Amino acid sequence: MAEKFALLDVAWFEEPVAGDDLEGLHLLRDRAPAGMDIAAGEYGYDLGYFYRMLDAEAVDVLQADVTRCSGITGFLQVAGLCETYHLPLSAHCAPAQHAHVGCTALPLKHIEYFHDHVRIERMLFEGAPQVTNGELHPDLSRPGCGLEFKRADALKFRL
Repeated sequence: MAEKFALLDVAWFEEPVAGDDLEGLHLLRDRAPAGMDIAAGEYGYDLGYFYRMLDAEAVDVLQADVTRCSGITGFLQVAGLCETYHLPLSAHCAPAQHAHVGCTALPLKHIEYFHDHVRIERMLFEGAPQVTNGELHPDLSRPGCGLEFKRADALKFRL
């Protein structure tokens, strides 16, 4: 399938097999067409998971999600692993959560951007950054990560 996708100029093949199938990911990475990045890791939550993926040479780009991998500290630890292995890092979704930490992660390639995540961030958080000309910049005039929870707006979703 990767070869067929390459004919359509697909350059990003995310989780083509389960993220814990390191042999399968490694095989795909070895055989994928030139210019097609094999990416995985967005469901990782501990440093050992990311280390095993990198040690198995399973991906061209490692993905991490600050909301799953032990927060900002965990994300920066994953970024450090990527630096060690000379591989880029992709932040998985939640752009408002990744904007500040992404600026400090040297191997960061990009932040995945999904409309539904952005919609929810704007609905529930004041200060969510907006993309301008394809770039996301954190608001440095706001404290911390720049976000303030809209408690009153969130109450209607309480279970």
